[in-house]
Amino acid sequence: MPSTGSDAGRVPVTFPQYLLLNASRFADRPATRHKDLGIWQSWTWKEQLDEIRAFSIGLQEMGVGEGDKIAIVGTNRPRLYWTFCAVQALKAIPVPVYADAVAEEMAYVLNHAGVRLAVVQDQEQVDKILSFSEDIPALKDVIYDEPRGLRDYDHTHLQEFTAVQDKGRQAMKADAGRAGAWADAINASDGEEVSVFLYTSGTTGRSKGVVLKAKTSVKAACDTAEFDHLTENDNVLAYLPLAWAGDHYLNYAQGYVAGLCMACPESPETVSHDLREIGPSFYFAPPRVFEQLLTTVMIRMEDAGGLKKWMFQRFLNVAKAHGEQILEGKPVPLGGRLAYWLGELFVYGPLKNTLGFSNIRTAYTAGEAIGPDLFSFFRSLGINLKQLYGQTEAFLYVTAQKDGEIYADTVGKAVPDVEIRISDDGEVLFKSPGMFVEYYADEEKTKETFTEDGFVRTGDAGIFDSRGDLKIIDRAKDVGKLRSGSLFAPKYIENKLKFFPNIREVVAFGDDRDFCTVFLNIDLVAVGNWAERNNISYASYQELAGLPEVYNMMREHVDQVNSDLAGEDLMAGSQIKRFLVLHKELDADDGELTRTQKVRRGFIEDRYAPLIEALYDGSSEKFVETEVTFEDGRKGNISATVKIEDMDTHAAANPTMEAAQ
Repeated sequence: MPSTGSDAGRVPVTFPQYLLLNASRFADRPATRHKDLGIWQSWTWKEQLDEIRAFSIGLQEMGVGEGDKIAIVGTNRPRLYWTFCAVQALKAIPVPVYADAVAEEMAYVLNHAGVRLAVVQDQEQVDKILSFSEDIPALKDVIYDEPRGLRDYDHTHLQEFTAVQDKGRQAMKADAGRAGAWADAINASDGEEVSVFLYTSGTTGRSKGVVLKAKTSVKAACDTAEFDHLTENDNVLAYLPLAWAGDHYLNYAQGYVAGLCMACPESPETVSHDLREIGPSFYFAPPRVFEQLLTTVMIRMEDAGGLKKWMFQRFLNVAKAHGEQILEGKPVPLGGRLAYWLGELFVYGPLKNTLGFSNIRTAYTAGEAIGPDLFSFFRSLGINLKQLYGQTEAFLYVTAQKDGEIYADTVGKAVPDVEIRISDDGEVLFKSPGMFVEYYADEEKTKETFTEDGFVRTGDAGIFDSRGDLKIIDRAKDVGKLRSGSLFAPKYIENKLKFFPNIREVVAFGDDRDFCTVFLNIDLVAVGNWAERNNISYASYQELAGLPEVYNMMREHVDQVNSDLAGEDLMAGSQIKRFLVLHKELDADDGELTRTQKVRRGFIEDRYAPLIEALYDGSSEKFVETEVTFEDGRKGNISATVKIEDMDTHAAANPTMEAAQ
């Protein structure tokens, strides 16, 4: 085994250097698992090195070299993760792309990055690329992982992953020194090369290519792995989008520096089942996933027998009273501890096992605010759920909550070696070890994002609380005021409504207007289940969303949020005066959400301008026709007469404060 950077007396500064080190120090420990055809397959670090080396040298034989951009497209598959390291070993640059991106979106990223070769999962991704091949002039070859359906394609510039590995193995067989030269080139790196291009989700427009260096990415991953005490004994389930910075950081980067085992699910549809089988010790999910889990649990309990319902509610009350204190090691009366122990035996333990959370030591959520009740629910079950705040431009972590310092309304303090400050206009600024170099081919945006003294502008408005923890209020550009002068923070209002399990998405309006209004998307699973239990028939999402009974349900939720807002000095003036339930679900394929499921607010304001106008002109309903994209890519139109509801508001708890605004 050639010496690694670590063996040579220095800490590795690239992920391929960590591959060599892990193949030595953790040779027979599992590095990757994948469930295929119902059976879990496993590769040790030594076996993973063999797989990656063969593919990397095969790419080299195809002419791939330093600076070449290589696209990686697909869901969570071992070979796609191996491609990252194989490409980085040649000082080429991996460019992951969202698997569910439509062909035009994919073509934009591949063309913008100047991709020379693409490694994709299957026929679907091959077809997308071929359909726009004329718009991607730099792209020469496509390599695929799964051969099904591709046998009769023209293979002039199309190759199977294993065939490229065979090229590499043949090259090593022909030249006994080839493997050693490959490893020596890896060890010679000083980490100054580009590690990856990660494209942003494009909330406000076209995605931007975030350029990250190797050694700074490694440094960031090492800091947070140490912060959460990650080791080779940990395991994770890689189920988030492969192209998302969170997946690349939490699974690939932290996996390499800690030497942990990363498992890939059989398919996106089997994630919950595979999660139970793997039982990860480290877990990340955005708030939406935790909301859906809670919704699923509550729906199941609605169908349970009377005894189970009583037991569930009884021990949930015990958990609410004592669970978080027990988790944090705080004093709890003996009676409370005994009741909680019984709850663990009969409710919490079986529930965590059903969710796949039995072995979790550390869990994180991020991406948007999580409802405090939702946050406390999971923590009260004994799950060490914490919050972090991060950005692609930081290579994820900016802040994270320390054990014992967990507060539902903050995202914690700066992680090691990160500096944070708040600008005069309330924007969060940071410097971090892993922060990006530039936006690829966009000098103007790069200059706009950096301050003169080298801090990165996050675009988020935030404050520090009395404990020194960071609170994120909203996107800085989205925070505004009503004409009355009251503060308008749309995300804050939206997150309060999304806490209700039967509300899936919300878009709030009010900046420079007389009052606040909202669009609502119902959760089809939760509301559909409710309708079935109440013998209410419906034929589609559109029909269900327009039912009077559903509107009555939404009225109750909006009224509850208005009541909550009335008790908050800063937000009392932003109570919701009117709302409607959209006739369709917001969808990334229709451009309404990003691929990471964030609302594209500006796009929605343009697309649904007639509905917004109706919210403010006193209309009680509005006819609309909307273009939609079907699963097979075809486009069509749906039309509906959308009802608009008026709401009463509540008296502010502190009228003097509201008047002062």
